[in-house]
Amino acid sequence: MQEIQRTATVQPGTEITSVWAIPDGHVPGESDAIILAHGAGNDMNHPFMNYFHLAFAEAGLLSVKFNFPYTEQRRKAPDRPALLEQTWRVVYDAVSRDPLSPKRVFLAGKSMGGRVASLAVAHGLACAGLIFLGYPLHPPKQSDKARTEHWPDMGCPALFLQGTRDTLCDLALLESALKLWAGPVTLQIIEGGDHSFKVPKSLDRGQASVHEEMTASTMAWINRLRD
Repeated sequence: MQEIQRTATVQPGTEITSVWAIPDGHVPGESDAIILAHGAGNDMNHPFMNYFHLAFAEAGLLSVKFNFPYTEQRRKAPDRPALLEQTWRVVYDAVSRDPLSPKRVFLAGKSMGGRVASLAVAHGLACAGLIFLGYPLHPPKQSDKARTEHWPDMGCPALFLQGTRDTLCDLALLESALKLWAGPVTLQIIEGGDHSFKVPKSLDRGQASVHEEMTASTMAWINRLRD
C-alpha cells in the first residue's frame, strides 16, 4: 500500500488536504474507490478515520480521506452547508478525474460527513453508493426533527451502519424513515454501539472487533453491488 497527500482548491483562497491510500494491485479503470469524510467534531486524522481509511485500502479500495475547510483552518464551527457540499464535489472530481481513475466511487462519512455527502448526491453528485458510519438522524433528544427531507430524492444504494445506543439516531424512527429512501437501502445494526460505535464493557467485546465487523459488512455490501 502507498499513501500520498494532495491539496485541492475548494474556492479562491481556500485549500483542503486529502490523503490517498492506494492498495497493492490497484488497476485504474477497474478497481473501486471510497471517499471518507469526517464528522463535525474531528478531522481526517482522528483515530476512527485513520482506521477505516486504511482498512478499506487493505480490503482493496482506493481510499481517500479529506478535511473540510474549517478543520483545515483549525476552526471548531463547521462551514456553512454550501461550502461543505462544495468540498465533497471538489474531492469527488479530483478522484474521478485522476489517472488512478477508479471504476466506481463510493461516498462514506462519519455523522455530518455522511449526511453532507447525501445532500450533495441529492443535489446531483453521482456515486455508486453511500455508506453512513452513523447517520445523525436528529439532534440529541429531538427525534421530532428528523433530517430526512432529501431522502425521497435518493435513488442510489445506501448502507447505514448504526449503533443501538446512538443518541443521534433512534433506531425505530430510522427503520420507519428508511421507507422514504428512493433507492435500495441496507441497515446494519451494531449492538451496543453509541454514535462513535463505542460499546459498553458489559458486552465483553473489544473495539477492534466492532470496527472489523463494520469493515467486513461494508465490503460485503460493496461486493454484492458488483454482482
